[in-house]
Amino acid sequence: MPHSVSPAAEEGSTPLSATQMDQDSPAAAGSQPGQPAEEDTVMADASGDEAEVEAVKSSTDLPEARNEKQEIKAEDLFNDIDSDDDDEFPTSSNPAKGDMPTSTEPQSSPGDVDYGAGNKELMRIFYQRFFPWRYMFHWLNHSPTPTNDFKHREFSLWTGDIVFRYQSYNDYESFRKDIIQRLPDRVEIGPVYTANPRDRKVFRNSTAFRPLAKELCFDIDLTDYDDIRTCCDKANICIKCWQFMTMAIKVLDTALREDFGFQHILWVYSGRRGVHAWVCDKKARELDDQQRKAITGYFDVIRGPKESGKRVNLRRPLHPHLSRSLDLLKTHFQSDVLEVQDPWRSPEKADYLLQLIPDPDLREALRKKWESSPGSASSRKWADIDALAQTGSASKTLDARDLLDAKQDIVLEHTYPRLDVAVSQHLNHLLKSPFVVHPGTGRVCVPIDRDALEEFDPLGVPTAQGLLREIDAWNDGSTGEGQQEDGGGAVKHVQDWEKTSLKPYIDYFRSFVTALMKDEREIKVKRERDEEQAESLDF
Repeated sequence: MPHSVSPAAEEGSTPLSATQMDQDSPAAAGSQPGQPAEEDTVMADASGDEAEVEAVKSSTDLPEARNEKQEIKAEDLFNDIDSDDDDEFPTSSNPAKGDMPTSTEPQSSPGDVDYGAGNKELMRIFYQRFFPWRYMFHWLNHSPTPTNDFKHREFSLWTGDIVFRYQSYNDYESFRKDIIQRLPDRVEIGPVYTANPRDRKVFRNSTAFRPLAKELCFDIDLTDYDDIRTCCDKANICIKCWQFMTMAIKVLDTALREDFGFQHILWVYSGRRGVHAWVCDKKARELDDQQRKAITGYFDVIRGPKESGKRVNLRRPLHPHLSRSLDLLKTHFQSDVLEVQDPWRSPEKADYLLQLIPDPDLREALRKKWESSPGSASSRKWADIDALAQTGSASKTLDARDLLDAKQDIVLEHTYPRLDVAVSQHLNHLLKSPFVVHPGTGRVCVPIDRDALEEFDPLGVPTAQGLLREIDAWNDGSTGEGQQEDGGGAVKHVQDWEKTSLKPYIDYFRSFVTALMKDEREIKVKRERDEEQAESLDF
């Protein structure tokens, strides 16, 4: 997916249009001048002598919460959220149902309803009642009490074409209040800096203000598959071409866990046509740009545009990661590519397949066969390659090993992940936050359970409008607004998100954050123990 490069101007102090930003900055390959990126933004260090104008007064001027040390068990981290007096998620009775927006539910095709600046009241209700503020805070903060992991984190807020950079917050409550007040169309998450991003001008001529840590992120977009998917193109998607995202997640998730040892990998639907991966392990967050580029290079298999010819040229023997990937992808290639996408049915597409066959005699024999039966299915054409090769009559000089290698390259070209590498290579890259609403489709950017990839339907995820309708329809077992019997006769408080199809996604996110924070605490305890031992040895 093309990506945009933010300007050196400081949007946090002087708002600029996204169009102007792209025109004034170097564009990466594939970017269109004057078009803001849909899923991500690259930051550049602030420079120049722009006028000192405060764009929006934020609620982050609130006093910092006290950071008191206390022993907290991982399973108890979120107990305070479930209490009856917590107002993070106001219940259905606030506001009244009669005040809810009544605009039409979006169809499968994006862009039917404006979920951005044109529907502020809908967004206000969503952020007040459905967005998991405290879970998000714990995810980015890695502790139940505020740390610099959160307080020094940059957030970028988009309102139409206006981008406010270098926003930061002291705690989850100030974060929540500011977003509900501004109601941005997009919220993007950037790195943790060595100092508060709002104080960056103090370090304007110093290297003291620099990005320190950020999750290792990956961005995969279905538009990068337009040369091989036949069911949809551009921003359009369906469950058929979504299988390319399923393949990509399987390959990347397996490699990141087995080859790099990462454990905390959060996959998130982008809200329209792609997925984002957030590798949240501490050792991943602390990678520098060179290390991130090295990891990205590990996954660099598909190169150059289709017009440049063969896009996969791998050395043999194959790296174990690629051999494992072929095992993961071969079933998808047969069913989702050959049978569903049928990429070589037309003569033009069949000619491209022929270019990938290494033996000229076999190539010519296949051409004659396919011209004699025009419009034959891709699965038939793929079978013809082996059928003619095994007869021996098509070519006297055919090298079976070369043909096998070529076929493996073809499989990988049509199934292997296609990454927006700029998102992964730089610490200072911003990426859209989970759980925000995509302004073009109304869909919530929900996490994806890697153990249930085959069941995930991007067109079936909750929408902002749909969540309000689900609240209206929620009445089974209820004893009043925000209450429900727990099966034993007792009445418990029920948050609004628990009454909707958003519940399994927030539950999954909560379990992910709990496991991450548990590991973070164990790392901290081990570090403190090692420091105490070192001090005793010094003594």
